[in-house]
Amino acid sequence: MRLVVAILLCPALVSQVSATGISGTERLNQPIQIKSNELVTDGANRTATFTGKVTARQGEITINADRLVILYSEGEKGVERIEAIGNVRIVQGNRLGQADHALYDNKGGKIVLDGNPRVYQGDDVVSGKVITYFVDDQRSVVTGGSDGRVEAVIHPREKAKNGPAKP
Repeated sequence: MRLVVAILLCPALVSQVSATGISGTERLNQPIQIKSNELVTDGANRTATFTGKVTARQGEITINADRLVILYSEGEKGVERIEAIGNVRIVQGNRLGQADHALYDNKGGKIVLDGNPRVYQGDDVVSGKVITYFVDDQRSVVTGGSDGRVEAVIHPREKAKNGPAKP
């Protein structure tokens, strides 16, 4: 469970973690703390459901949601899928991802945010119908869908006097 929750918490923020000098292995070895109003486990259906003001934290990464459902892989100790439902917020440093729903697919190595998804970094923001993060590739795809468009507001970076632009 530790590996999967870590993956859920940080794919949108992988480059920020790299920038802080924390390797993926170090991050995975950090303890994960999950708080909620209720936890229901179901061995027959291989699920653990956290409900009510769910907060999951590992290092400097935090995810908040109304409900977090973990589906364990059959016959393995790993996780097949994690679903965050309602008021989803993923925070690390100056990055914030928000949506009504997020789904982490372990085999596909991706997190899909939908339901009014937005990602903020500082003053910059991107939104669309669906935002997909590919965990292993450190890339994302934002789609506008058939009835909408992708929107982004990107502020120019301040240029240093004798060096590259400041992030």
